[in-house]
Amino acid sequence: MNSLLKRQLRKYLPKELKANTDLEVFLEAVDKSYTSSQSQFGMLQRASSISSKELFESNQQLKQETNSQKEVISKLNNVINTLKFYGLADVKNLESTDSLKLVDFINNQTKEIIEINKQKDKLVSNLERQNQELNEYAHMVSHDLKSPLQSIDALTTWIADDYSESLGEDGRATLGLIRENVEKMDTLIKGILEYSTIGKDVKKRFQVDLNTLLKELKLTINNPQDIKIVVPTNLPIIKGDLYRLELLFYHLISNAVKFNNKGKNGQIEVNFYDENKFWKFSVIDNGIGIENDFFHKIFIAFQKLENDYKSTGIGLSIVKKIVEAYQGEIRVQSTPNVETVFTFTLKK
Repeated sequence: MNSLLKRQLRKYLPKELKANTDLEVFLEAVDKSYTSSQSQFGMLQRASSISSKELFESNQQLKQETNSQKEVISKLNNVINTLKFYGLADVKNLESTDSLKLVDFINNQTKEIIEINKQKDKLVSNLERQNQELNEYAHMVSHDLKSPLQSIDALTTWIADDYSESLGEDGRATLGLIRENVEKMDTLIKGILEYSTIGKDVKKRFQVDLNTLLKELKLTINNPQDIKIVVPTNLPIIKGDLYRLELLFYHLISNAVKFNNKGKNGQIEVNFYDENKFWKFSVIDNGIGIENDFFHKIFIAFQKLENDYKSTGIGLSIVKKIVEAYQGEIRVQSTPNVETVFTFTLKK
């Protein structure tokens, strides 16, 4: 068993419980659950890290291939512009030698484009396979982690109920810490499952009234500082997946609440704009803000700017995946301790 956990459990047990043989069954169960949870979660983190690295490298290759294709297209455009400059309708008006050179050039470039597209298709296929494997692994490990967590939660509940007086105040506090860790792990598992599935094809879309959605959402957000959340009364009805849209606004608004240090003077404002084929939204807050150097980091899974015990570091990465699922874009602008603006678009 983890030495710290074992020491803390025995430290606050009454003498009569330390000699109780039945207690060893509990300690053994906690030991197995703790070891299993720690090992499997470590496996999940390593798998996520490796997959992220592979996806990054593949993305860099795709960028290089795209740049190469742009160069080829640019060359072809130069040829076309040359023909237009001389007022030539087609190749046959050129000298025979020039015609042959042009035909050979275009033929070579066509072959080059075909080869580039083959390589690009292969990369995309590999990316899809890696994503599928990562999703399946995340589901498997997360499912296996739930069982030991439920065991620990049940066992600590029984101890708190049956031995509350014997444990004393310190013992109850220790059990409370164990339960907080179990809750944190459960939240993290749910976040991993959300992250691994949220980027799949958008489900069948329905008309979603954002006025109703945000009105109900405000009631579910933990807001101990009673920070003011301002929402327009004329939000649009958009076509989308209710679950994804709830997650999108929930993570943005709850993050703004969580990292607001203005107390009663704190404020969060939601705005929207109609931009032809897209809906554009903004979430503005006057909280602690984000330094420019960290803009690229906040949308990466498991990355946290604050050493927050209860934060999973997945929320904004889920937000980005949802926006991309709706063929939109998201960006952030921030002046630390003054204002932070998250702006995103959703295709109609």
